[in-house]
Parts: sequence; C-alpha cells; structure tokens
Amino acid sequence: MSWIDRVRNAIPFVVKRETPENLWHKCPQCGAMTFLKEYEENQNVCPKCEHHGRIGAARRFDTIFDSGIHTSLPAPTVREDPLKFRDTKRYSDRIKAARTATGESDAFLNAKGEIEGRRAVVGVQDFAFMGGSMGLAVGAAFVAGVEAAIADRAPYIVFTAAGGARMQEGILSLMQMPKTTVAIQKLHEAGLPYIVVMTDPTTGGVTASYAMLGDVQLAEPGALIGFAGQRVIEQTIREKLPEGFQRSEYLLEHGMLDMVVHRKDLRETLARLIAYLVPEKAAA
Repeated sequence: MSWIDRVRNAIPFVVKRETPENLWHKCPQCGAMTFLKEYEENQNVCPKCEHHGRIGAARRFDTIFDSGIHTSLPAPTVREDPLKFRDTKRYSDRIKAARTATGESDAFLNAKGEIEGRRAVVGVQDFAFMGGSMGLAVGAAFVAGVEAAIADRAPYIVFTAAGGARMQEGILSLMQMPKTTVAIQKLHEAGLPYIVVMTDPTTGGVTASYAMLGDVQLAEPGALIGFAGQRVIEQTIREKLPEGFQRSEYLLEHGMLDMVVHRKDLRETLARLIAYLVPEKAAA
C-alpha cells in the first residue's frame, strides 16, 4: 500500500462510493461507453456505431406491438430431457439454469397483438436461453405460433436468433427442421404470409429450416447469418473468405435477403408488409 493510500484510509471523512457495475454499456464493436439507460432506450443499439445488440423476447414484443400491448401465447408442453443427456452437467440442470437466468420456459416465445393497427402473431427466439438452440420445445412453440396465426387469420412473423439445433436432444432436435417446414406449408395453404427477421446470430439448423423459408426475408444490420462457421468453411475449401462474409449486408448484396432494416424502422416496415400481403378483407 502506498503512503497516499494509507493517509486516505486514515482520514475518517473520506467516504468510499462504489459505482454500480451495470451503469455503463461497452459496445463490442467500437468500444464506446454508453449509459446503460441510454443504450436500452435506444433499443440496445449503440448510438456511436449503430451496432445492434441482442434483446430478449419481452423487450422485442414491447417494441414491435402497438404501445407494447400484446397477449402472450402459452408454451406447449413437451417431454424434457428425452435422452437423459449429460456432459459436464446434466441437461435438466442446464434447462433449470437457463430458466432461472431468463425467466422464460424455453428459447422460443409467441405473442399476438397489433402492429400499427393490423393483427399479427409474432414468435421470438431468445439467444439468452441456451443460445436460442432448437429442440422439441422450440419446434412445438413454432407450430403453435403457426396455428395461432391461422386461427386469427393473421401473418406469422418470426425473429430468429440461434446457434443451431440443441445437441442435448440429438436427432430429436433435427426432426424439428421438417416439422417446422410442414407448419409453414400449412400457413401458405391458409393464404397467410410468413415473414422472417433474422437477428444476430442465426446459424446452424435454424438457418437451414424455418429461417430461410420466409415469404419476405429481413435482417437487422450486421447480423451473423449462416449454416457452418466461417473458420470451418475456410478449412474445408482452403480459401480465405471475403470481408463481411455471412453478415446481413453481404447476404443482401448476394440475393439471400430482401431487406436489411434498422431496429428503429422494423415496426413501420413490418406494418407496411402486412398491409401489402394481407388485404383488409382477409384480415377482418
């Protein structure tokens, strides 16, 4: 301890004040420090570089639906830990930890409400819940969202964010790929649109299934979108991939997306798409 620290500690009127750790947010892209409150009011977008941070399902519903008013749809009940899987921890323990951390039952939630006065059912994948991984619960929730959209004669809008299929459920997680594909076909047969908004990151089996089957494909700026990781691809083809590969802007340029939309413009854009794709008579 230096002499100045000893003197300061000996002075009785010097009061130590601890700064809350969550007072600031450091942008992972530009390193700028922003007041957390300002960052959250800006919908988790960095005011300096426009980097789009991740947001949970509850916050997404609040920003998309009119005045944040929505009705949450119940999560379907599925068999948990069907394979009795264990790695360094039991799968059941990982699920409990994720539920405690997020307050949600699993990685995919549905809600219904209005977007600028037009009905819509919205599904949101939360990366905070085990990396948004797709398992039995996610597949069942997706199908439930489709069924709710058909019942309400409303479009189904899905925000994807996932590391892929949930490895702890093995082949059962992969079976959700055809399951969700069939559900989307039922939505089309009902004459209702399916709109996808890909957020950071959307990868693996989710990309290979319902994330790429939208009638309209949107993405947030800078979102990582792909199937295999960039390093795996480079090692396989033995070539250096171009700058920005697998980012939403690159995919837009190469015809994989219809639009890249800033988070502050998403609600307006979705409302416009619903107006185009669901005529007033069909929505009534």
